[in-house]
Amino acid sequence: GCPDADAALLMLHRMSRYIPHFIALSASSPYVQGQDTAFDSARLNSVFAFPLSGRAPCVLTWGEFENYFDKMTGTGVVKSMKDFYWDIRPKPEFGTIEIRVFDTPLTIERAAALSGYVQSLAAWFLDTQPFTPSEDDYLVYTYNRFQACRFGLEAVYVDPGTGRHQPLREHILHTMDQIASHAARQGAAPSLHLLRTDVEKGQNDARWLRDRQREEQLLAETSRQAAMRFRGQPI
Repeated sequence: GCPDADAALLMLHRMSRYIPHFIALSASSPYVQGQDTAFDSARLNSVFAFPLSGRAPCVLTWGEFENYFDKMTGTGVVKSMKDFYWDIRPKPEFGTIEIRVFDTPLTIERAAALSGYVQSLAAWFLDTQPFTPSEDDYLVYTYNRFQACRFGLEAVYVDPGTGRHQPLREHILHTMDQIASHAARQGAAPSLHLLRTDVEKGQNDARWLRDRQREEQLLAETSRQAAMRFRGQPI
């Protein structure tokens, strides 16, 4: 949730720098039609095929966004917000922004932890206003997005502000340190602890699925075990 419409757009574009975090931490779609795609999140390749996918335009006030929306509806291509398949989009009827890059986690606990991570980032943004988004943030957006989809936690991350190249895992851990006090105030410290443990191990659900498939040599059995894991049943 966001306090007002302008804050929602600022939040949206600040969150865009962290899209690779969300992809790598939630990645759980390495297989398509029984084949390993070599991507940790192959699902997003399908979404990216839509003409209005990708990123939102870098406008930072609701008035500017309304003008953009009016122009798009005037083309006849867009009728509602649902026609935008952006990685993050505003949700005016709820007063929220909607982050759409997450794969389905294989446990309820991981889903809750990812929510806690987003909540902690949002609290940090609102409390400290750590940077002002700009169009130049998006110069490396598609590159960072691809890296996270392809390599997961082993990806390279290019910092939009400095141009520095670093392991994505390193950037995630540094971010977790930055937002730790905000996570504690939101009651999300256990969320960060769960995710940090997996980041330090280089473990996400895509890796878990590949490990199971390597052991079982039968994707149907891997899928069965994944379903059991989601139900909280012993494997």
